[in-house]
Amino acid sequence: MKLANFTADKQGASGRDCADLYKNGVKLNGVYTITPDNSPNAFNVYCDMTTDGGGWTLFQKRMDGSVDFYRGWQSYKHGFGNLNGEHWLGNEQINTITNQKRYELRVDIEDANGVWRYAHYDNFAITSEKAKYQLTVGVYSGNAGDSLSNHKGQPFTTKDRDNDADGRNCAQTFKGAWWYKSCHASNLNGLYHLGDHGSFADGVNWYTFKGQHHSLKTTEMKVRPIGFKSSSVSSG
Repeated sequence: MKLANFTADKQGASGRDCADLYKNGVKLNGVYTITPDNSPNAFNVYCDMTTDGGGWTLFQKRMDGSVDFYRGWQSYKHGFGNLNGEHWLGNEQINTITNQKRYELRVDIEDANGVWRYAHYDNFAITSEKAKYQLTVGVYSGNAGDSLSNHKGQPFTTKDRDNDADGRNCAQTFKGAWWYKSCHASNLNGLYHLGDHGSFADGVNWYTFKGQHHSLKTTEMKVRPIGFKSSSVSSG
């Protein structure tokens, strides 16, 4: 973590997101400091500089079950976990990043057997806390199946803040926090069961890949400015 930050500082690299850092010469995966537009403070993020051309700013990762994701509104607002491991960056930070310009979303997922899939959306943003971190998500492509479009336009729900369209609190029922509707086709902040589980849909589930009874081993949610890849190719 210190090495990554030192590398960015040494190169004089700064930016609003990981895409800016990439264009400024930072090509190694790691934790870096960014300063988004309209952000009162700089903050650290994990940058994926290798997947599909790099420049991705991570905001969610599951990999080993070491961090409890069944948390309340304030935890999801400010973020938690370890940026080098399992974490949620924070809804405030995600809002700040994704409202600077237009972003695309990539979701990389791995099942308990080591099979990887991805889902790509050509637009992604969340609103401010005042509007309950409502989800904007664009057109799907990829090989994981589309388990996020069903949540389009939904506000964020946690176990202590019920904003979903269901009679229940979906976060309490399915042990996570998400843009629940009634209730979900994806639950990447659910319980880390790792593999097949008897309970219904309360794991780290992506319905169109492994259904509601298989909890994924690895998940990564990451954003990058639209058009980054083509501009990098033309300039690089």
